[in-house]
Amino acid sequence: MFFFIITNLKAQTIVSEIELPGSVYETSGLEKVDNNLITLNDSGNQPVLYYLNESGKLIIERNFSELQNNDWEDLAVDDEFIYIADIGNNFDTRDNLRIIKAPLDSADNSFEIINFYYPEQEDFSFKQLSMYDAEGLISISDYLLIFTKNRAKKITEIYKLPKKEGNYKAELIGEINIESIVTAADYNKKLRLLVLTSTKDFNEYYIHKIKKFNISRLKNLKVETYEIPIGKTQVEAIKIIDNDNFWITSEAEFMGSPLLYKISL
Repeated sequence: MFFFIITNLKAQTIVSEIELPGSVYETSGLEKVDNNLITLNDSGNQPVLYYLNESGKLIIERNFSELQNNDWEDLAVDDEFIYIADIGNNFDTRDNLRIIKAPLDSADNSFEIINFYYPEQEDFSFKQLSMYDAEGLISISDYLLIFTKNRAKKITEIYKLPKKEGNYKAELIGEINIESIVTAADYNKKLRLLVLTSTKDFNEYYIHKIKKFNISRLKNLKVETYEIPIGKTQVEAIKIIDNDNFWITSEAEFMGSPLLYKISL
């Protein structure tokens, strides 16, 4: 296994804060296609992708009526497809983990299923401190990478999957010890930049920035960590704008609204 070197905690600046429609009250996952941001609601909500403009206005609801949202958690895209991570596994009991692969064209609701399992998991009994929950997904080259949310060890394992329909054994390729649990991920191939969001206790959230990310060279990469200055909320989505600017969303809390933030380092 490979570990990362963590640099000192740094601060961020909120550039904008935009109220989102109540229909995305449990926003989890964030992508951008053309000029639209795309998000979804997690665990047990409708199987819908929500397309928003950068002002937070709802443009399209893309309903996959033939699917079930077991626990959708994140999104990733490549040049042809969008990938929906049905990988939430809060108590390590799921045996139907999958990635849904759909065309980028929002008018085409066809899909394929990439089923997978973690070969290291032998026990599927209920666990409060789960090891095989996950909320982070990225597309990189011909692969999908899953970043687990290991509550027991406060680390994230990195698992690799092909992008083709089928049934697979996820391949463990590394771990990141950031002393917190990962809640979202994004990767920009032009910048070669990986970012993760995480939390220690659901009171404070962080962005971890990993430059020159390469799945064949996972040893001794540096992690820059930044606290997200938005107080107690739930952050489960991030999208890279450029090297220093990011979109994130937060769920509706305490009768409030879900929010879209633009954050600058």
